[in-house]
Amino acid sequence: MTEPLRRPGETPPGEGCTAEAHQERPDGGIWEHPYFWLGLIVLGSVVVAAYFLLRIVSL
Repeated sequence: MTEPLRRPGETPPGEGCTAEAHQERPDGGIWEHPYFWLGLIVLGSVVVAAYFLLRIVSL
């Protein structure tokens, strides 16, 4: 048996889907605290640069 036609713009329910639509967070997530990530990148860069500087100085 075929399904009845639906009005334009109306989507059929998903088969077997029991979850309801959830509220999505606004943009943010990992980018919510950019100074934290920037600080980690800068700290890592300084540590790597210090390692190589110490290697050069110890020669």
